[in-house]
Amino acid sequence: MANSNKHVRNHEHKLASNVLGLFESAIMGVAGSAPAYSLAATTVTLAVAVGLFGPGELLYSGIAMFGVVIAFHYMGKVKQNAGATYIWVRNALHPVLGYLAGWSLVTASIIFGFFSTIPASTSLLTLFTSNQNTISNVHWTTLIGAIIFIIMVAIIAYGIKFTARAQVFMTVIEIGVLWIFDLIAFFHHPHTHRFSWGWFSFGQVKSYSISASGLASQHPFASQFVTNHGLGAILVGAVSGAFFYWGWDVTSNLNEETREGDSTAGKGGIIGMIFVFITFLLTVVAVDMVVSDVTLANSTSILSDFAAVVAPGWIGKVIVVAVLLSTVATIETQMIQVTRTLFSMGRDSTMPKSFGTVHKTFKTPWAATLSTSALVLVFFIGSNFIKTLNDIINAGVAAIGIQICFYYALAAISVIVLYRRFLFKDIQTFLLIGVWPAISGAFLIAVLFKVIPSLSHLALWVGIGTVAIGLLPMTYFWIKGSDYFKRPTKEERHATITTFESNI
Repeated sequence: MANSNKHVRNHEHKLASNVLGLFESAIMGVAGSAPAYSLAATTVTLAVAVGLFGPGELLYSGIAMFGVVIAFHYMGKVKQNAGATYIWVRNALHPVLGYLAGWSLVTASIIFGFFSTIPASTSLLTLFTSNQNTISNVHWTTLIGAIIFIIMVAIIAYGIKFTARAQVFMTVIEIGVLWIFDLIAFFHHPHTHRFSWGWFSFGQVKSYSISASGLASQHPFASQFVTNHGLGAILVGAVSGAFFYWGWDVTSNLNEETREGDSTAGKGGIIGMIFVFITFLLTVVAVDMVVSDVTLANSTSILSDFAAVVAPGWIGKVIVVAVLLSTVATIETQMIQVTRTLFSMGRDSTMPKSFGTVHKTFKTPWAATLSTSALVLVFFIGSNFIKTLNDIINAGVAAIGIQICFYYALAAISVIVLYRRFLFKDIQTFLLIGVWPAISGAFLIAVLFKVIPSLSHLALWVGIGTVAIGLLPMTYFWIKGSDYFKRPTKEERHATITTFESNI
């Protein structure tokens, strides 16, 4: 009977296995970074920070991010866990840091869920009407946004296999549309700006001033943008870079549901990042070439303005489809990251145990999914009708960057600690697992120190406060005696020689 009960418990806490292959995992990595949405939402902010150096900012931010991607790849080889960062940082550094890293991911993704549902709603409305009164009507945007969100949650809850198919459909179309417009832009004449390798040179960094544009309030780091040049502007702009790339790590949160998850999930993240990296560079270079300085620094719909120049008329509106699909896809992947992290926490008894259970038929973490979805819907609807709540959420969006940098930096440090006994085995190991993640971690920490002082008081309180709130459940479940908070064993702190040799 005891063995039978144990089998039932294991069954209740086991996600569907061997569902995703390398192709699906890579697609998830692309969808998680949401190329079209990130470009639409952040290109102007990037231009305001560093001017035409946008391609260079994304190049160097991408190189730094690859250090974190590599860190995730090698940590996943040692231990597969849906919590990913939450468990890896714990094993390498300390349970408190692991818990706060996981909590940072959860809070950043939930805040993003509040904020990104409106763009999905307005993008859909734009496809069917040009009436700005309808597009900006709070009742319509709230209703349609809520419907989109519920549909996405239903897909996630139904099963990861169906979710992956939906992501393949949306992401292939999204990337295809972006690349087509990019290619047209490269051969579009005349260009507003001639392509210059100086766009990748540190000496060319110059912030656009937005003090007279009336848009300063829309940029969370506006006060820094108009005063910083050189390295200061690069570090502030790197927050935009982090937001551009953020989300690829959903592949690691799906490692328990991936075939040969110890290697496939990490490879999926690497391949996904390569496609995202290329797409971002191509598109930002294309935008710099064809869009005017005034539009680049002041546009409220930069991809639409870009498409209107490249392909005037109804063809240009196809870009809206890419933005819509990208927004919907990233809402889905962020919810996957939240629910899988909370699932891992529930399984470890560091959150309510119900979060660690799966649906008997669909094999998805139904309790974590329903609870998180209800929270997002309540705040999303409330923020559209309550100004104070809307201000708080907007401040939270400004602070997402510091939460991203925080948990990515911890992950970069963790891989070095985890493999510390083997760093000098050969030059490849030293560079890939030692030097590159170390540079990435240092860069992200430098970004944190540069950006935190530039946040408004409200953004600072929301950004750091939402992470600090995690101390409450952490303390409660620590006192209750969760094994997660016990000192990691020697085996958990570093890879065994056998595992290491097979990993390298």
